[in-house]
Amino acid sequence: MSEPHSGSTAVVAADSGDQEPSSPVPTGVPAADDANPAVHAAGNGFASGIAHSLSDRTSRLDEIRARARARDEAREQAREAHAYVRAGGIRRRRTPEELKNVVERGQALLHGTSLPGGPGTQREASAEAVIAWAVREFGPWLAVASSMQDTVLAHLVSRQLPWVDVLFGDTGYHFAETIGTRDAAELSLDVNIVDVRPELTVAEQDARYGARLHDRDPEKCCAMRKVAPMKQALRNYEAWATGLRRGEASTRRNAPLITWDERNQVVKINPLAGWTDEEVEEYAARNGLVVNPLHDDGYPSIGCAPCTQRVENGADKRSGRWAGLDKVECGLHA
Repeated sequence: MSEPHSGSTAVVAADSGDQEPSSPVPTGVPAADDANPAVHAAGNGFASGIAHSLSDRTSRLDEIRARARARDEAREQAREAHAYVRAGGIRRRRTPEELKNVVERGQALLHGTSLPGGPGTQREASAEAVIAWAVREFGPWLAVASSMQDTVLAHLVSRQLPWVDVLFGDTGYHFAETIGTRDAAELSLDVNIVDVRPELTVAEQDARYGARLHDRDPEKCCAMRKVAPMKQALRNYEAWATGLRRGEASTRRNAPLITWDERNQVVKINPLAGWTDEEVEEYAARNGLVVNPLHDDGYPSIGCAPCTQRVENGADKRSGRWAGLDKVECGLHA
């Protein structure tokens, strides 16, 4: 690192001979030793101010580094503790039959609460209540899935289960903005990001199946790059929480808060099922959360870059996904 600039300019003599100076000091200008004391004082004050500023900046940098180290240490400790639990150090993973019983209990507890206003008046539990139940029931056997459209669900869960594993399906085809949102979430939230990657890289898939498989057979591409890797990752958990919401698409209109995920053999929890777009945006703004910047650039639903387009105002929010094809889901929530 270069030294800070001192504010003075060094002059290097070109010749050591006894030549007259080319620019003699004008008459009446005091020599350096006779300089005005006020000038000295001002110079000393300026230098002192710079030193103080640099010291403050160094202290702040040291503080930031210390906080970053503390976060990394806390994350690593939680990662090890969670791995110990899931390896059977505390209890074994429950069987599908046992977990289905958990689903039934959760549905009975959370899907409706009688309210004043007449017989039959029902209300679903809040997202916070659903998450509190999930944390009590599963602890570190619970994971959060995030496509990094926003960080609302990850934030909600991490408030009750710090350093929860957040599964990010890293397909190899994401927008740079999505990867940036993932990185920002790792830095700003008390979560442990787990990159869930497919067996084949994009280059390996191209070599085996031909380039741009997503154009020719998007179902197969999604199955290999999203569905199969997530199924493999979920083998380490008893439950996963997703950001699926009923208002996103007709295929999600009847999404329950809690259900049994037959494909992945885990409990599936959708705490935000009843939330509107406005509620998601309001929560993110109120808590200063990272949101994928593509949201403000015409992408209300964000997937892989080759299969996601901008959406016209007033159009269905998922119409930019696999546009022109008879496909509205990647398969994770089918």
